[in-house]
Amino acid sequence: MENKKPKAKKLSSKFNPAAISFAAFSVTWLVVLFILTLFELFYNGLVHEFPKNFGGILFWSLVNDILFWFKGLIFFFLGYIVLYYINPKLARITYSTLLVLQAILQLGLISYFTTALVPLGADLYSYSLADIKQTVGAAGGVNFIQIAGFIILIAGTVSALWFLPQRIRINWFIVLSLPLVSLVILATNAGALIKPGNFKSDFANNMVINKSDHFWTASYKHFFPGKEELDIYADNYINDYDNNDTKKATAFKYTDPQNFPFLHSDTGNDVLSPYFKQTASPPHIVIILVEGLGRAFTNDGAYLGNFTPFIDSLSGKSLYWKNFLSEGGRTFAVLPSILGSLPFAKNGFLALGDGMPNHLSLLSLLKYNGYHTSFYYGGDAGFDNMATFLHKNAIDELNDQKSFPAGYVKLPAPNGFSWGYNDKELLRHYLVTRDQKTSAPQLSVILTVSTHSPFAINEEAKYLQRFEQRMTELGFNDTRKAESRNYKLQYASILYLDDALRGFFNEYRKRSDFNNTIFLITGDHRMPEIPMSDKIDRYHVPLIIYSPLLKRTTQIASVSTHFDISPSLLAYLHHNYKIKGPSLVSWIGQGLDTNRNFENLHNYPLLQTKTDMIDFIMGEYHLNGDNLFKLNAELGEDPLQDDEKLNQLKNAFEQFKRKNLLISSGCHIIPDSIHKHYSPVH
Repeated sequence: MENKKPKAKKLSSKFNPAAISFAAFSVTWLVVLFILTLFELFYNGLVHEFPKNFGGILFWSLVNDILFWFKGLIFFFLGYIVLYYINPKLARITYSTLLVLQAILQLGLISYFTTALVPLGADLYSYSLADIKQTVGAAGGVNFIQIAGFIILIAGTVSALWFLPQRIRINWFIVLSLPLVSLVILATNAGALIKPGNFKSDFANNMVINKSDHFWTASYKHFFPGKEELDIYADNYINDYDNNDTKKATAFKYTDPQNFPFLHSDTGNDVLSPYFKQTASPPHIVIILVEGLGRAFTNDGAYLGNFTPFIDSLSGKSLYWKNFLSEGGRTFAVLPSILGSLPFAKNGFLALGDGMPNHLSLLSLLKYNGYHTSFYYGGDAGFDNMATFLHKNAIDELNDQKSFPAGYVKLPAPNGFSWGYNDKELLRHYLVTRDQKTSAPQLSVILTVSTHSPFAINEEAKYLQRFEQRMTELGFNDTRKAESRNYKLQYASILYLDDALRGFFNEYRKRSDFNNTIFLITGDHRMPEIPMSDKIDRYHVPLIIYSPLLKRTTQIASVSTHFDISPSLLAYLHHNYKIKGPSLVSWIGQGLDTNRNFENLHNYPLLQTKTDMIDFIMGEYHLNGDNLFKLNAELGEDPLQDDEKLNQLKNAFEQFKRKNLLISSGCHIIPDSIHKHYSPVH
């Protein structure tokens, strides 16, 4: 017993200096976090803009830093104490190394946010190494100023951890309180109760987020999903996620929800025929998917200014949906959503790769009915498994950067990487290779790339000058011009794309098949590299259906999404040209709403990134995470406190998510018999 007392006393005596040492290092780390946040706010303010209520943004940024700091303290504390008993120097070196690495990560995440204007989360894990390499390379790398700033900040972090802990004196009560408070915050999830109010811009709301906290939290949820996401075989979820209190365009009748969660009768609701002249033969269809084409800078009423004068002029001669939504916040969602009205599965339908379940699409069904199908892209169609999806739908022609002959010009490669061929060359390649005298109807899908980060375009000087002229034409004052110049490369690329489409349509009008062609133009998502006004802004894109076959045009204010395009096109073609299709389909979309007045008949999820399905629209309401918004007639939104409505949307969203996850768990989309009948072998 006498020997044990000295050992216990020795252990006790070592605990005090260990706890004090840990607290000193931890307080130093909090100071470093504050400095990094100040750097982030001022750096983004200089590169982009200083948001209104900067003081409030600074306050909530520091609050979120403190919450992030507390979340890790209990784990660091336990590890530090153990190492300190082994060797005090080992504890100090290990903790300092971890903090320096965390500071490096924080800087990297800040740099990503400054470029993309959205925090990086678990979507990082959903891209292949080749996709990441291409994205990082095409983004243009880092410049000398960024490297110098990075070195200075890391050197400052190392210096702070070397000198400050020795000079910090902390009250013993505070020393003991730190790990205890950390434990309480984690155990009670108290941090979730501390939320900043919604700022007026989504840029500001994203700015206050601690980027490391967001990344680690998203990563944890990705690798350790909650039980509610895994319990996908419960009987009570198999219901239509439509809500009976909301007026519906279509109420689907699901035939076998346990084995085919999305299979239902085809309603065949044709809303397009009243706008079109009927012809003897089925029309050609050209779908142009424009990278980053957001409503924020497109057409009349764009709150950032109309930087697409040609697209605007075309929309006046078209069926134009001004309140249209993409289904994804990135390009990965656009092909499955528009061509197949398909569920997202776990990380987007394309992420399933070769494991994509059998399905039908606009491509396969029109090919079955005698259409020749083609896809055009200036980059590598292997990116995001696009080529895999297209081949599974028996595409007749897949044209990407590998198929361009000599004589075509690629986008500039500022860092040795390029996304591929510019949009003018892409559209020229299409016109040269498409036979205008063929007897077979054609379906062509074109995906542009010039308006993608880093926004390095050919003829840059010309379009930067055009950007200055356009601001004057739009009546911008000096202050607004200065704010817009923070994104001059983005706007120049938009004007470049607009000119590319102008040239494309000028040439197409000379073709013999022009008079029997229907064109659809939409964005794959809204360009995130210009600050967004609100959460829905990320998905707000135009839809234009233009054709010489139109007998009347109109502007439509009702809400529809990418999910609705294929069902409506197929219903129109079936009604007018006897295009054949199955009586059972799996479309999520109910079809386009052609009401000229503002309304939303649809209940749809929206996938922000491959791992962030946090958005859901139902009627005039938008759910983003735990936040509820009410949409207005211009598809802006305002925060709304209504617990009953919030729970209503959450329940509907949860039902969809559980059905959606079944696709990742082996459930089928359509029966094999239907797939074999309507999917001709390539």
